[in-house]
This record gives sequence, structure tokens and C-alpha cells, in this order.
Amino acid sequence: MIKPTRSRRRAPRARTSPPAPSDADTESRILDAAHAVFMRHGTAGARMQEIAREAGVNQALLHYYFRSKKGLADAVFRRAVLTVIPPVIQLLGSDTPLPDKVARAVHLYLDNLSRAPILPGYLLAELNHHPERAQQLFRAMTGLDRNEFAPRVLSRLRAQIAEQVRAGTMRATRAEDLVITIASLCLFPFAARPMLTAILGMDDDEFTRLIKRRRSDLPDFILRGFRP
Repeated sequence: MIKPTRSRRRAPRARTSPPAPSDADTESRILDAAHAVFMRHGTAGARMQEIAREAGVNQALLHYYFRSKKGLADAVFRRAVLTVIPPVIQLLGSDTPLPDKVARAVHLYLDNLSRAPILPGYLLAELNHHPERAQQLFRAMTGLDRNEFAPRVLSRLRAQIAEQVRAGTMRATRAEDLVITIASLCLFPFAARPMLTAILGMDDDEFTRLIKRRRSDLPDFILRGFRP
């Protein structure tokens, strides 16, 4: 009698780690690709497969460097904020005379946003859908804990405003109001660009000329708004 042969169980395959990166800039390329995809689609619409394809890597490497889509989204969000806002925060807390400070803040905002024009729309969408990122935004903007921000930045602005008030060149104004005025007047054209294009029929060249005019006109416009 022929004895039935027993089937041999195969030992389970050991899980292998993702392939090691082949070059030193892999992480940077992934982040660049993710930045482009998240800017186009937002966090909800971005797909890891598209990011991997744009970076020219396999999808396992995305998880190797950033663990998850959330980790990658957080890294993109932080980098997006760091490209624009910290230089303005540093300037506002400096000893630069207030009129020069306002002009330089406007120029920093508009010049940086002109290089990344879809950034304001992306940031507003992210904050609307992920309000928990507000604290992440604050830390990325300032490098400070929220409790350190007022003494180290707003206090300098308050002192300078008080000097202007005593000199009769400025009415009593909250430092927070001045910061909000500068930021909103600079950010709005970029955040509302699709609406401006639709309503005003503004093409790319006309939008560029608009930003150039605002770069020249806004500093005096803002300072006149706070005069007695």
C-alpha cells in the first residue's frame, strides 16, 4: 500500500523592511512631491500612490520615511507655513522702526506668496478641515509657545505704537489689530484669486501687476489707516 504523502507546511515568510533609500535626497524628493500633490488636492484628495509616482519611488518608501499619510500631511503643512510666515514674525519682534517694519512686512508677505501663490488657499482649507492644526501653525510660525508670543513679539510692537502715539503720528491702536491688518491685506488677493479671476476677468499678467501695485501702495495705505 502506498502511504499518502503529508503535505509540508511552508514556514511563514519573514516580513522584510522597506528597501533602503538609494540616494541621500530621497526623503527630500518625497516631501517635494507630497507638497505638490497636497497643494493640488488638499489632504483629503491627495493619494499616496500619486505622491510615490511623482517622487519616482515605490509607495513603501513613503511609509518608511513618514509612517502614514497623516505624518506626510503634517510635514507638508509645517514646511508650507515655514516658507512664508516666520520671517514676518521675526521682523515684527525686531527693533526696526515701525514705518519701515510695516513696509518690510508687506514686501516679505507679497514676495514670498508670489513664489507660492496657492499657499494661502491650501492653508485656509487645511485649517477649516483640521482645526487642530491651529496650534501646529502657531508653533511653526513663531517657534514659540503661545504664552511666549506676547512678551517677545507683541510687546515690542506695543512699545513702538506707544512711541508713535506720543509723537502724534498714530492713534491708539492694539498691536494685534495692526498685525491682522497687514496679514489680511496681503493674504486676501492670493486666497481669493479664483474669485477675482472670475469676477474681474483677471489673467495671470494682470494679477502680477496687481500684486506689484499693492507692494508699492499697501505700506502707506496701512499707516494712513492708523493715523489720528
